[in-house]
Amino acid sequence: MEEVAARFPFWMIGALLGVGVWGMLGKRSLVKKLIGLNIFQSAIILFFIVGSMHTGATVPILWHGQHNPHAEDFVNPLPHVLMLTAIVVSVAITAVALAFMVRLHRAFGDLDEERILDELRR
Repeated sequence: MEEVAARFPFWMIGALLGVGVWGMLGKRSLVKKLIGLNIFQSAIILFFIVGSMHTGATVPILWHGQHNPHAEDFVNPLPHVLMLTAIVVSVAITAVALAFMVRLHRAFGDLDEERILDELRR
């Protein structure tokens, strides 16, 4: 039971990944697909952040008078910076997708994937 509790963040990330994939593949509404995509992206970001954490590690800043620092004493800032970039990209993708959905709703009067595809096939 302790092993399961120790890996709790990874279990939650797996659940979020599952919900996100189900939202993207199992729904017909484009809005619900976009929500599923955002949940999936958030799970990936959380995975990288949780994976970069170390017990007892600190921020990578050298204080005055600190001698002989060891790399294992610090948290690697690269995953955090990359995930900050991923958040910005996620927001941009969501904004563009919402703009496309507004255009699709104006053109077809609906955001149901099957109805839009049927209308395009005619």
